[in-house]
Amino acid sequence: MCKKLILSSRYISKIDSFKIDSGKVAFALPSNIALVKYWGKRPVQIPENTSLSFTLSTCRTETSVEFQRKRTKDLGIKFSFLFAGKSKPSFEPKIQTFLERVEPYFSFLKDFDFVINSKNTFPHSSGIASSASGMSALAQCFVAIEAKLGGSFSESEQIEKASFIARLGSGSACRSLEGPITIWGSHPKIEGSSDEFAIKFNLPIHTIFQNYQDTVLLIDKGEKQVSSTVGHGLMHEHPFAKQRFAQANENIEKLSAVLQTGNIDGFIKIVESEALTLHAMMMTSQPYFILMKPKTFEVINHIWSFREKTNIPVCFTLDAGANVHVLYPEKYKDKVLEFIKKKLAGHCQNKQYICDYVGNGAVLL
Repeated sequence: MCKKLILSSRYISKIDSFKIDSGKVAFALPSNIALVKYWGKRPVQIPENTSLSFTLSTCRTETSVEFQRKRTKDLGIKFSFLFAGKSKPSFEPKIQTFLERVEPYFSFLKDFDFVINSKNTFPHSSGIASSASGMSALAQCFVAIEAKLGGSFSESEQIEKASFIARLGSGSACRSLEGPITIWGSHPKIEGSSDEFAIKFNLPIHTIFQNYQDTVLLIDKGEKQVSSTVGHGLMHEHPFAKQRFAQANENIEKLSAVLQTGNIDGFIKIVESEALTLHAMMMTSQPYFILMKPKTFEVINHIWSFREKTNIPVCFTLDAGANVHVLYPEKYKDKVLEFIKKKLAGHCQNKQYICDYVGNGAVLL
């Protein structure tokens, strides 16, 4: 059984009488791509440094939850889970752990049976943050169920609670509820920032960063050799951890200014450095590991060469995997996609890539 830890009483809502006995909710929640990376955490899912991310649109998880009141209340949380319409027993332990962890915040979980049906528009466990979209979708659904049953939270409080709950399933999931840019982790220079949930970047965003494009190159669609959970844990004894956390928090301030002023060169410098630093921490942990593949490096060099020859401000970032996110302003979309088709697609598994762009978070289905 998962140990229940109540971190904040503000998210607890007791429903005295349920308004309905059955129903269904469905949401689509996107993945997100961190520009300033989060790597290293404390219990339970508290980040060691602040992170900032673009919320995506096309790479998303679509989840529905049907709920039916039990005839007799028992002590357990009961659910069945389908992935793309098929039973997926390997996913159930993680969902069970998540629901047991968040049970103190949802007084109704033991009163209902649940049928969860979920599907991704992109490969899971391949470094496109499928846990972020999956757990945020699940959190959003249960917050919506609470509202239907008679919960008292306002709309803004529901968004905050969904982000809080999503974090307890997957840290980066808290950044997927809103968009186009979100910040997670308490930072002295970011008003309203919190370790418990993500907030929208609420300062003016320069036009060049609006509708920013992210083409995800699927270098390797297989499961990662080392999970993100294990990787985070290796930061506890990492010799460079303290310096890394300080660097990330400094980059939050720098990137915040860049996003407001439109300093595209500054954006590229910070984002690419953050991506390489993330993987440098993996390669210098004990035990050390490498998630990038040879084709990851080849793609990066092609991007650098293309940017130098054309002066088109295209850059890359990486998540915890081999895949490459190619970032660029919308006005360069045609030229960059032509470059991707000619030079980069051949480095992708089955020449596959996903065209995405910044979005606004949760979508009711």
